[in-house]
Amino acid sequence: MSRRTWSSILACVLLVMLFGVAALLPVPYVTMSPGPTVDVLAEIDGDEIVQVEGHRTFKTDGELELTTVSVTGPGQELSLAEALVAWFDRTRAVYPRDAVYEPEQSVEDARRESSVQMVSSQDTAIAAALTELGYDLPKVIEVLEVSKAAPAEGKLETRDKLVSVNGTKITNANSVTKAVQRSGVGGKVAFVVRRDGRTKTLTVPTVAAEDDPDRAVVGVVIGEGYTFPFEVSVDLSDEIGGPSAGLIFALAVFDTLTPDALTGGVVIAGTGTIAADGRVGPIGGIQQKIVAAADSGAELFLVPPDNCDSALSAQISEGEIKLVKVRSLHSAVASIEAYTQDANADLPTCEGR
Repeated sequence: MSRRTWSSILACVLLVMLFGVAALLPVPYVTMSPGPTVDVLAEIDGDEIVQVEGHRTFKTDGELELTTVSVTGPGQELSLAEALVAWFDRTRAVYPRDAVYEPEQSVEDARRESSVQMVSSQDTAIAAALTELGYDLPKVIEVLEVSKAAPAEGKLETRDKLVSVNGTKITNANSVTKAVQRSGVGGKVAFVVRRDGRTKTLTVPTVAAEDDPDRAVVGVVIGEGYTFPFEVSVDLSDEIGGPSAGLIFALAVFDTLTPDALTGGVVIAGTGTIAADGRVGPIGGIQQKIVAAADSGAELFLVPPDNCDSALSAQISEGEIKLVKVRSLHSAVASIEAYTQDANADLPTCEGR
């Protein structure tokens, strides 16, 4: 064999090795894939996901499917080969990492953000459902999350309504921060909260923030909540987070509190953030969520208006699932009721814009 032939073989081997090494190198991207769906009208371990105390509830049938996406975690690295496989899979999507996660965002940071969004989303969804039913709901400032191993752990609890901090009446989240700061690092903060209909006074020590030794913290996230006329809760796995289930949560609460079955026995899926006044907002991963919904047998998928264009590119069979555009909780209820009475009803679909 000639020297030129040997050189060519060696070059090919080195090239293959180079491509092999390159394929294993991490790239700054994440993938989104269709995730599991959850029927919010169902039970988990014998307990209904939507629970109400102090008000009559009504049995229902059919399904309201919460849809999710599976996303590469902030602590995971995606190889070039994995990114290319996802790129050519029409049911998946590839995004720059910084379009999904903040720079240097840790697994714990992502978990905390998702948890806070979920608590806020559930409370706002309940508020939207009750507002649709005619209730007037006063706003309050509440605890959205308590950090693990923080001074507040075991004392303050998620959804504690804040009345005062160190004697200062609480009117917004910023007033809580200011009151804690005035206590200084190593000080003590007296929280007066409303929990389960009772008023409690809890003393919590402060520590220095990780990023600022002069800033006092107790390890909680504070945000806006609502005072409800009776107890309503949505209990889901901690593994499901984010704000995109707001619309489905609101529909489930509305269905639970109203006679007859909203879904009429039909499997209905959807997504969208929700505001207390019922407005539906856009979310991410719409195409993957529609694929997941179609796989679960849903006939109808509720789509926020701003997501309609992307929704039309979801990789599903023609006519497999109807994409209904919903601007508000009220319009979602109206579309579902119309569809359950007549599957050929003229609905505001994404196809029709």
